[in-house]
Amino acid sequence: MASDADPCPAPAAPSRLPLAEVEALARRAHEGQTDKAGRPYAEHLAAVAAGGRGRGGNEAQIAAAWLHDAVEDGAVSADWLAGAPLDEATKAMVLAVTKRPGETVEEYTARILATPGALLVKEADLAHNADPVRLAVLDAPTRERLTAKYARVRALLGLG
Repeated sequence: MASDADPCPAPAAPSRLPLAEVEALARRAHEGQTDKAGRPYAEHLAAVAAGGRGRGGNEAQIAAAWLHDAVEDGAVSADWLAGAPLDEATKAMVLAVTKRPGETVEEYTARILATPGALLVKEADLAHNADPVRLAVLDAPTRERLTAKYARVRALLGLG
């Protein structure tokens, strides 16, 4: 979990961070973390950002893609995000795709659908998470569980 001293303190300047700085911040925040296959977590962040860009995402969406798991994974706190020099739309999208303890998948997906721009970020996230090449390195029970989970979320989001 994020402590009071986040690993990525917000710059003192009130202006918004450019995308290159958002990327660097996200990479620092997730440094040392790995995905379920043991790969550096930054690879997932980069893939989601690229997926957002490839889907026509705007700068706020691409920034949210870089930060989409930062609060959920405890890499930064919600308080840090609230005060960060980021576009308000970016902050809203990050919070929309952040799963909350005890929340149902229906509540989670409804929040994503209700937040402008968040669906594109989640679609890019799901696309990378469900990539057959990425899933192939997992054991069969984990692969099957995740495939079913991602399919359900996609259906609830109207992504097919």
